[in-house]
Amino acid sequence: MFSGIPIDLPAMLAAREERAAQQDIWLKQYACPILSFTLNIPGPVKTSPDLRRAFDTGLAALENALESAGLSAIARDEIHAPTGDEALLAIRGHAAAIKEIATKLEEDHPLGRLFDMDVLNADGTKLSRRVPRRCLLCAEQAQNCARSRRHTVAELTAEIERLLIAYLGSNGAALRSLKTSQSSPV
Repeated sequence: MFSGIPIDLPAMLAAREERAAQQDIWLKQYACPILSFTLNIPGPVKTSPDLRRAFDTGLAALENALESAGLSAIARDEIHAPTGDEALLAIRGHAAAIKEIATKLEEDHPLGRLFDMDVLNADGTKLSRRVPRRCLLCAEQAQNCARSRRHTVAELTAEIERLLIAYLGSNGAALRSLKTSQSSPV
């Protein structure tokens, strides 16, 4: 499941900078809220066929939820790179309503804990969640566990694998146990 190209920290930082630059361009071009969707995947491997399926599932759920709320993207872009799968959507509507939809998916979808949906106001300010995210493994706040490195990458990826098997099924693409190559969080 985590068979992919290992990425180092400089590559991840460069991808984040590119995403932020594209968001700035879109904010100026479209003058409306921007939603950035990626997956929360610890360790050096950020995408694989199974993670791509999880991403596609999340993107479809997001677009369906937006459509149900009478919202749709006026611009949409997807990137599928070794640094991870990304989607960027410019959406006409109220940023708070878009964030509410995104947060509901992150909280309620079976794979939602893997989803990272950031919403920017038309002025570029990032909307925060009302309630901080819970850790994937324990009841603590996710940021606290990440900062303190309370859980190993192996523990986190084992839980991600469990979620994917439960949702995608063990008969999907070959889901493999995490190998020791997942040694450091990025």
